[in-house]
Amino acid sequence: MLNVLKSRAAGAVIAVAAAVTLTGAAAVSATAASGGAAGANAQSGPDHVFVIMMENHGRDQIVGNTADAPYITSLAQRYNEATNYHGVTHPSLTNYLAAISGDFQGIWDDCKAGVTVKCAPEEFIPGPGEDQLGAFLTAAQIASASATPHMFSGKNIVDQLESNGLSWKAYMQSMPGVGSNVEYAPTIGGKTVKLYAQKHNPFMYFSDIVNNPARTSKIVPLENNLSADLASGNVPNFVWISPDQCHDMHGISPSSAKLISNETCGYPASGLDHGAIKLGDDYVKQQVAQIMDSTTWKTTKSSIVLVWDENDYSGSSGGPGSPVGVSTPGGTTPAVLGGGDAPFIVINSAEGPHKTTDKLSDHYTLLSTIQHMWHLGCLANTCSPTTSGTFEELFRP
Repeated sequence: MLNVLKSRAAGAVIAVAAAVTLTGAAAVSATAASGGAAGANAQSGPDHVFVIMMENHGRDQIVGNTADAPYITSLAQRYNEATNYHGVTHPSLTNYLAAISGDFQGIWDDCKAGVTVKCAPEEFIPGPGEDQLGAFLTAAQIASASATPHMFSGKNIVDQLESNGLSWKAYMQSMPGVGSNVEYAPTIGGKTVKLYAQKHNPFMYFSDIVNNPARTSKIVPLENNLSADLASGNVPNFVWISPDQCHDMHGISPSSAKLISNETCGYPASGLDHGAIKLGDDYVKQQVAQIMDSTTWKTTKSSIVLVWDENDYSGSSGGPGSPVGVSTPGGTTPAVLGGGDAPFIVINSAEGPHKTTDKLSDHYTLLSTIQHMWHLGCLANTCSPTTSGTFEELFRP
């Protein structure tokens, strides 16, 4: 589904339509996006891209936080970084959907996947509560979101990769089985411990993935599978990694954390969640080391992307493709319904000088960059530079 939504760009509100008129190379890209062959040469891009999606923190909470995140801070200092990166909107699910489809799908909730699942917005709505940022959604946005089934029929990066002869696989930590459609897992002593969360697995929200056994077979538990693939050299071109909620810096309830003897990933009573950040930093160190120690990393041109979905602690600043809502009180400028600033780091196997960019960017920019490097075409917001852009320079030595 391609939502016609409003986006902020140079003070203008732009309608992103399903049909975009393109010329030259962009027209070839559009052909690939619609499922046709683009004749693309993927060799101009990396051989492999590993995307590790972390959770719920702003850049200043992670980069430079040498007490809790010394390893990630060292990565940002040594490798390449986007310093003006943002979540597309709130909450988590919307950003995961945006990252693989170029569209947040017009919802503002974290509900499970399903053709009969419909949920009212959890964010940008009136009323008290940590998930409610204010009455910024229009009546039309609320009505549309509330009526939207959580099984989307639109194109996604899987379609593009397969149409262009590129392989992919999604590794989900604590997922109970290959292609599992459960919302949360595991269950311990009759209580569901939300380590695996479906809202962090965007692949299960697209009908052309979940209705295709060949595709769901590529959505696997991270445990043993990633290490085995790296050891065998059977590594897909596109690798998606979602750590569980004890290792992605999200955290779980303190009562659930006690069930797994890991209270450090429980929510703190107040202040920054130092324990969850430390766990996430250690986990990133483990995963990055595992990838960099592999023969695939040492013998190919590959990149690791370390990115956070949103800043759940403060604000609603957005990137080039963030939606907008009602005008701010007393003003005429529509409120930006962004996901706040977020860390973004790229590690390349062909190491070069440290690079940074302060270009305004978000998950659409990441997707657009991958699409450009592999000549995949475009999807929804990535079909317009105004609502996406690229930072391909971060993926080059």
